[in-house]
Amino acid sequence: MRLKTRNMQVLEFVLKILMVVGCWPPNSWTSLCKRTMYNAYTVFLMLLLFSFALAQLMDIILNVDNTDDFTETFYIMLAMIISCCKMIGLLVNRKNIGILTNILTEKPFVPLEADEIKIRHKFDKTIQANTLRYAILVEITCACGIVTSLFTHFRKGNLTYREWTPYNYTSDVVFCVIYTRQLINTFIGSMVNVGCDSLICGLLLYVCCQIEILECRLKKVYCQNDLRECVRQHNCIFKFAVMVNEKFKIIIAIQFVVSTLVVCSNLYQLARVTLNAQCFPLILYTCSMLTQILIYCWYGNEVKLKSVQLVTNIFGMEWLTMKENRKQTLLIIMNRALIPIEFSSAYILTMNLDSFVILLKTSYSAYNILQQTMQTT
Repeated sequence: MRLKTRNMQVLEFVLKILMVVGCWPPNSWTSLCKRTMYNAYTVFLMLLLFSFALAQLMDIILNVDNTDDFTETFYIMLAMIISCCKMIGLLVNRKNIGILTNILTEKPFVPLEADEIKIRHKFDKTIQANTLRYAILVEITCACGIVTSLFTHFRKGNLTYREWTPYNYTSDVVFCVIYTRQLINTFIGSMVNVGCDSLICGLLLYVCCQIEILECRLKKVYCQNDLRECVRQHNCIFKFAVMVNEKFKIIIAIQFVVSTLVVCSNLYQLARVTLNAQCFPLILYTCSMLTQILIYCWYGNEVKLKSVQLVTNIFGMEWLTMKENRKQTLLIIMNRALIPIEFSSAYILTMNLDSFVILLKTSYSAYNILQQTMQTT
C-alpha cells in the first residue's frame, strides 16, 4: 500500500492538458534540445493568442462605431484576454505548481492507510471526471461555433470574428489562413481556460481531500500515541490553502471581472437577435462562461463548508473519555477550525455561492443600464 501511495499521480489529467497548451513541459523531456523545442512551442502559442487579442482591441479602437459591433467584438476579445492572462499566470507559476503538487505527495499529506488511500482515489476520480466534463462542454461550444461559422460566415467570405487587419485579405489564400488562425486561436484559448480552471479547482478539491483524511485520522485517535501529527497536518492544510490563494488570486480576480462583462455583453446580444442557428453558439458560450465562474465559487464554498464541519465532527467524537492532554490537543484543532478556509479574488470577493449570485446580479444590472442607454440614444 505504501508503494502505491508513492506512485500516486496528482492532477495527472489536468497537467496533460497544460502540456498541450504549452504551460507544462513533459517530465521526460530533460534534454536541452527538447526543452528548447517546447519553449519555442510555448512562445508560438502565446504569439497566436496575443496577436488575436491585439487585433480585436485595435478593431474596437479604429473601426467600431456602434454598440452592436462593439458587443460583437468585445465578448470574444475578453475571452482572448483572459486566456492570455491565464497563460501568463500558469507560466509564471510553473515552479509553484510543481511545489504544490509535490507537497501533496509528501508527509503529512500523503495517505498512509487503506481508508486514506481510498479517500484520495475518490477525489482523484472526481477531479478527472470534472475536468473531462468541463472540457467537453467548452469544446462542444467551440465546435458549435466553428460549424455555424462554416455554414454562414465562411460561405459569404466573412471571418468568424471581427478583427483589425492592416492588409487586404480578399485573396482566397490569405482569407483561409486568417480564418483558420482564428479557429486555432479559439481552440487554444479554450484549452488554456480548461487547464487553468481545472488546476485551481483541483487544488481546492485536494484541500477538501486533506480535511477528510484528517477526520479519518482523528477517528483513530485511540490507536495513536499522540495527536501532534494531526495538529501539524491541520496547520499544513491552512498553509497549503493560503499558498494556493496567494499564487492564483490575480487570475481569480480577473476571471470574476471578465465573467461579469462577458455575461452582460452576451445578454445584450441575445436580447437583440431573433432565435436562429447563429444564436446557439452564443447561448452555449454564455453557459460555458457561467459554468467557468460557478466551479470556482462552488468548490471555494465546498472548502469553506468542509473546514467548518471539522469542528462538528470532532465534537461528535467520544472525547469525554480521553485523557486531558488529548482533549487539549483536540481543542487546539477545534479553535483553529472555527476560522473557515476561504479563497478570495485578490482579497476582494470571496469565492462562494453568494459571490456567484452577486456576479449574476451585477451582470444583469449592467445589462439593464446598457439597454436603457441604447433606448435613450
